[in-house]
Amino acid sequence: MAECRSFPPVYAPDARVLILGSMPGEASLKAGQYYAHARNAFWPIMFSLWEEPPAAQYDQKTALLLRRRIALWDVASVCEREGSLDSAIRGAAANDFAWLFAVCSGIHTVFFNGQTAFSMYHRLCGSVGADKRRVRLPSTSPAYTLPFARKLEAWRAVRLAAERGSAEG
Repeated sequence: MAECRSFPPVYAPDARVLILGSMPGEASLKAGQYYAHARNAFWPIMFSLWEEPPAAQYDQKTALLLRRRIALWDVASVCEREGSLDSAIRGAAANDFAWLFAVCSGIHTVFFNGQTAFSMYHRLCGSVGADKRRVRLPSTSPAYTLPFARKLEAWRAVRLAAERGSAEG
């Protein structure tokens, strides 16, 4: 099995929501960019949520998140995995969410990009961020075959949360 290491988080201190994947897939690891696989729906969804034309450059993609007060990271900092499937992840260790929540104290909602990220966070992180609202969303991976329109509809919750000042507001 190959060792995989996640990327640093994309964040600004004024973030209101955090989106967590499990671990970048092979295409993303090779490119050094979150959600680099051409058929992953993450970036098309993000731009669609705000009705903005999709950007080609990675720095423009991450700038959208920062403008919208969205932080992005993965649950696992390191794991072993052959291929890109979440089901192949072994020996995962969590990223430092206590640190991120301290730096981005306005985060009120954590969204999970798929069931694996959701389950892994609860298994590895326990009560870290227990005061945050937690929402599992359908995976944007091409391996999860839910139609784009259905994924987009579920992911609209990200925009609503990012535009709120708090979990209640």
